[in-house]
Amino acid sequence: MQRSLFFLFSWLFVFAQAPAQIVTTQPAFPTTDQEVTLIVDLRQAKDSRAAGLLGKTNDVYLWSGAGSTDTNPWEFQPAGQTDFSKPFEPGRMTALGNDRWQIKLTPRTYFNVPAAKAIKRLGLVVKSGDGRFQTEDLFVSVFDTKLSVIFTKPTEQRFFVEANSTIDVQAIASQKANFTITRQGATVFTASNRDTVNFSFSAGNLGNTVFPVIVQAKTASETAADTFYYSIRPQPKIAELPAGVKDGITYLAADRVILSFFAPEKQFVHVIGEFNNWTYSPAYLMNRTPDGNRYWIELGSLPAGQEVAYQYLVNGTLAVADPYADKILDPNNDKYISSTTYPNLKAYPQGAQGIVSVLQTNQTPFAWKTASFQRSDPKKMVVYELLVRDFSSNRSYKTLTDSLSYLKRLGVNVIELMPVMEFSGNDSWGYNPIFYFAPDKAYGTKDDLKRFVDACHSNGIAVVLDMVLNQADYEFPYVKMYWNNDRPAANNPFFNQQATHPFSVFFDFNHESTATQALVQRVCQYWIQEYKFDGYRFDLSKGFTQKNTGNDVNAWGTYDASRVAIWKRIYDQIRSYDKTAYVMLEHFADNQEEKELANYGMMLWGNHNYDFRGAARGQGGNFEGISYQKRGFSTPNLIGYAESHDEERIMFDLAQNGIIDGNYNIKTVATALDRSKLAAAFLLSVPGPKLIWQFGELGYDLSINTCSDGTTILNDCRTAAKPVRWNYAQDARRLKLYKTYSEFIKLKQSLPAFSSTDFTMDFSTTVKRLTLPNVSGSAFLIGNFETRSQTVKAGFPSGGIWYHYFTGQEINVQDPNMTLVLEPGAFHLFTQTKLPAPESGIVPFTLTSSLITAVPEDLRLDLQLNPNPTADEVMLNLTNGYRGPVAITLIDMQGREVMTQQVQKNSPQLRQLIPTKALPTATYLIRVRQGDQQATKRFIKQ
Repeated sequence: MQRSLFFLFSWLFVFAQAPAQIVTTQPAFPTTDQEVTLIVDLRQAKDSRAAGLLGKTNDVYLWSGAGSTDTNPWEFQPAGQTDFSKPFEPGRMTALGNDRWQIKLTPRTYFNVPAAKAIKRLGLVVKSGDGRFQTEDLFVSVFDTKLSVIFTKPTEQRFFVEANSTIDVQAIASQKANFTITRQGATVFTASNRDTVNFSFSAGNLGNTVFPVIVQAKTASETAADTFYYSIRPQPKIAELPAGVKDGITYLAADRVILSFFAPEKQFVHVIGEFNNWTYSPAYLMNRTPDGNRYWIELGSLPAGQEVAYQYLVNGTLAVADPYADKILDPNNDKYISSTTYPNLKAYPQGAQGIVSVLQTNQTPFAWKTASFQRSDPKKMVVYELLVRDFSSNRSYKTLTDSLSYLKRLGVNVIELMPVMEFSGNDSWGYNPIFYFAPDKAYGTKDDLKRFVDACHSNGIAVVLDMVLNQADYEFPYVKMYWNNDRPAANNPFFNQQATHPFSVFFDFNHESTATQALVQRVCQYWIQEYKFDGYRFDLSKGFTQKNTGNDVNAWGTYDASRVAIWKRIYDQIRSYDKTAYVMLEHFADNQEEKELANYGMMLWGNHNYDFRGAARGQGGNFEGISYQKRGFSTPNLIGYAESHDEERIMFDLAQNGIIDGNYNIKTVATALDRSKLAAAFLLSVPGPKLIWQFGELGYDLSINTCSDGTTILNDCRTAAKPVRWNYAQDARRLKLYKTYSEFIKLKQSLPAFSSTDFTMDFSTTVKRLTLPNVSGSAFLIGNFETRSQTVKAGFPSGGIWYHYFTGQEINVQDPNMTLVLEPGAFHLFTQTKLPAPESGIVPFTLTSSLITAVPEDLRLDLQLNPNPTADEVMLNLTNGYRGPVAITLIDMQGREVMTQQVQKNSPQLRQLIPTKALPTATYLIRVRQGDQQATKRFIKQ
């Protein structure tokens, strides 16, 4: 069963909060072998995702299981129930009207339960066909054919009441019987020959006592019983929080801790756990601080160095894990985490229900190996964004650490991890957080994560964490604790009842709340100090607003002074304990607002995916907004990118939508890869920090909407796991794209011109130019985004000696506007500083020999082609003093090598006949290489 798709409410919460009528059965005592009608009232559902089921007249299905014990109601499942995201026809439910649905089934037959086993419990979820909408997990008890009796009032098994209040009791039996009801052993009610009884009694006023109430039904041959427990609502002791204690766990000694829990407006809280068999008792009632906002308790006699699971029982009804714990145990999802990923994971404790938190005294501190680390200057920053799940096939921090050599060779100096704090399920982008201080165990242990950060630092790479503080999912304790029907309650100290902005997912934090502000400050300080992260990329930072714009996207993006103040406060807090930490915002708001935040010191994401994709596929695109100066920023704090986790992949777009112009076909892999090199050249060369999304450097070509089965469905599969294509690194063509990225990254980090503050761009036409002036030597980039050759004025910033970066050719530019012929997709980078030439052949684009005028006399190439144009053959004449091997390559205008041969030059003149009769009519290049020099001539095949 794909338990990552939905979560299990704690048992206490189901019985304390969910009215019994959410699921009713006919008959009232269903048995294993008797047909039962299950009736579900969706209006009573507590999961916010169930709202999508309301109002439906079809497309509602049962997803269910049966258990032979009370502990695993999913032990047996109906045949064919395998994919939660698809309709399950045997589970199709029938509408009764008013959002009530029913289904009839015989448990043993429906769930394929062996004849030797009896069913004790059913687990139910009601969902839409595609699984996007669902209820919480629901449960139905199954009885044997013997006499049975149950309390139908009260609905809770354990609860608290006010002193001297009246408790109404209703009990029903599966057949007529004699009833006896006792309270703490004393009989309080009897009745004869009935199948239903109703009774009321006073709860009394005796505190610090748990009262068992037992109903016994008896016939001449059988006896059955049921029990509930109640206590008088306690009055916590008022006591100040001890000095130095923070919310969460404060370790005092090998066997002692203090637990502190922020819970304003709650009446009382018990701590329950392995130390008291998960039952409340007066000894574990927490103290309340004088302001009524916190509860705390000191626990002693804990086993030194051992993990201990615990929860907070709030108002006697709702059990939640500690929101500040650095580890949790999830009964529904941990079972799917392999021992390779997380060795020796603590077993989920018997008797617990729902997510529990873990404490452990005497933990061995992590031994950091990199004592000091110097973060890169933001203007030289190249960020590599990755998702652990989709970067390594086994989805682990360990494998990620082992892959660092690949990223170091690429040259990136910052890795940005998509969210890793505990999120709902095991399979996610991570933007549905539920515990902000606990790394998700689906990727490994917390020491594995620290080891990864440490290894990055030892390799000169910073690590930024994608931080999600706009929203939280339902299992975050502070969502559940203050809940009203289908949304956060009005008195929730952290969350808005309704998001103040469009595009909201899950539940929206109120960042003007003091409780939220304190949480944000604590979370941000924690990951930097505990895990040595180098900063944060804040997700959906534009959502940090209380200026309610409803569904008006344009209004949401307008300048918001309160939002600016919120971000300046967060930034100042972070810089108070880490003066160089990176603060990156996914903001996308009014430029005035972004400019103010950037000039204050924050870095802003700059999305230019649309323009880069349009330009790369030959349909135009002006990405000049990738320049921080174009945006009016005083510092290079714009992180420009052509791809991110949220955008369509360039290579996929080229394969689907690239232009075919004669023999030039952008849809082919080879041409698309060359177009990707062109895009990367301009992306990385514009001064300022840049970001690349994982495997973009290898030309990853599956859509963002690719599903786990390989199909592509718009939107539905956007966040689905994607195939990991490490085999692309073995493809020579894709490896050239990787090396092109690497070369430009190296230049950004080492050549002063690439940090120029006086650069100019001409990106408005299909031939784009970038000039990077610098006193130590300028650089000039020109590229042709057209699908045909372009003859243009080069537009060098100045004359003189320039060097063609990818070949090392020296060029004497006498006229900056000299004519330059650019093949489709070709780009050329020129520098005034002579640099070591990259590996030959990374890019297929060469210069014509007319540009090469400064070759030393004894190596000067004298190359002639005759006749030109030609029909059947062309004679190559090469005259100079060189002796030795000469490589001759015939290249078409798509950059493809049509013919290659090597000959020996033994005299001043080399004459070589090249047959051309079989070639299609077109323009071609002949490239001649001798030693470390080369020249290119163009000829026309008629």
